[in-house]
Amino acid sequence: MASLGNPTNTIAVLQKYGFHFQKKYGQNFLIDANILENIIAAAEVGREDCVLEIGPGIGTMTQYLCENARKVIAVEIDKKLIPVLEDTLSNYNNCTVINADILEMDITALAKQVNQGNPLKVVANLPYYITTPIIMKLFESHAPVESITIMVQKEVAGRMQAQPSTKDYGALSLAVQYYANPQVKFLVPAGCFMPRPNVDSAVIKLTKYINPPVAVSNEQHLFDIIHAAFNQRRKTLVNSLYNAAGLSIEKAAICYALEKLGLSISVRGEALTLEQFAMLAELI
Repeated sequence: MASLGNPTNTIAVLQKYGFHFQKKYGQNFLIDANILENIIAAAEVGREDCVLEIGPGIGTMTQYLCENARKVIAVEIDKKLIPVLEDTLSNYNNCTVINADILEMDITALAKQVNQGNPLKVVANLPYYITTPIIMKLFESHAPVESITIMVQKEVAGRMQAQPSTKDYGALSLAVQYYANPQVKFLVPAGCFMPRPNVDSAVIKLTKYINPPVAVSNEQHLFDIIHAAFNQRRKTLVNSLYNAAGLSIEKAAICYALEKLGLSISVRGEALTLEQFAMLAELI
């Protein structure tokens, strides 16, 4: 099977199988060999690695992963693509295709089954509508994952590595930075995809921390406070936390905690660092 990193071969495969793009799955296939090679390099995929690819599509990036990794597990939700993948990956004996929804999979059990429980490297060209749920599942499940190298919408990549007191800084920034070190590797123009999306993309690598950079006694409580702080980001932190459904924190307790941290009671959530949020969570 010819390499799929170009428009001609991609069109040939789509025509062969009468494949139609499904909007509900956010399908956009890469058609630029240089970008594919750059993703493999950014992910630092090597001969010892077992790679989990989410959403392989017709196998474009999967082929490149198979050429470089020891083993590739490709999880595809669209059952219509399974026969296509069996064809496009027929030359590789180091690839297993699973027809499943990654959000419903036990990734820890998968790592045990395919990699003796050792950490997987995740590489994916993710559908934009489901980027955040997939990333948070990989992190919150505490599955053995070494790094996540993904293609996402450019603005989302910006939010993942945003710093306090910037417009992009929010709950996603803090969640990602709690679990991993995010680095945008390069930008990808819309013209590198078929069909062409309405936005430009970016490849970002999230290198997972062995231990989070801040210590908290209750992870869920920390994230409840972070989400409440940004739910209405123009409100002061005191009002955001006091009015948050499910938190039930007295105003006096919030004011006291902010005072202990040397912060103004008129401060907004967007001004706090991850470390300050962690200390706040411990105090209240």
